[in-house]
Amino acid sequence: MQREYKDMKYKILFICLGNICRSSAAEEVMRSKIASAGLSSSVEVDSAGLIDYHEGEKSDPRMLRHAYNRGYKITHRSRPIQQEDFAYFDLIIGMDHSNISRLKRMATSAESMAKIHLMTEYAIKSVGDVVPDPYYGGDAGFELVLDLLEDTCEGLLNEIRRLLNT
Repeated sequence: MQREYKDMKYKILFICLGNICRSSAAEEVMRSKIASAGLSSSVEVDSAGLIDYHEGEKSDPRMLRHAYNRGYKITHRSRPIQQEDFAYFDLIIGMDHSNISRLKRMATSAESMAKIHLMTEYAIKSVGDVVPDPYYGGDAGFELVLDLLEDTCEGLLNEIRRLLNT
């Protein structure tokens, strides 16, 4: 994160496997935090998946419900990551180690590789080294994911404020 961002947007892409649970929720949680901080004109967020199986679909209904109960309205439709995303985004954040491994295999340069980070790197108080996939679990898994995302997005917001000198 060494570039100057005074006159341009800092762009963040959140990644999970299918882009219907974790990454779409991270996008909305982060968008909300950015708006509350008054940084919407300085930071752009998006999300994508490593597979195209759910392309064009809304987020998992369980994630939509749990996020809505916390005041988030996820409107994103799933899309697969594209090679162009490595050039466009400044930061590409994976939710677990498998995501990170796959992203690193996709990176075509040292610059692209340097953009890849694990979501939990930004944790303030959360424990655990990944944001686990809640897809095959129950309600508690979706709540845990949202707890982790609220914490890590707050940590990421702190890093962005530092970067933007706000």
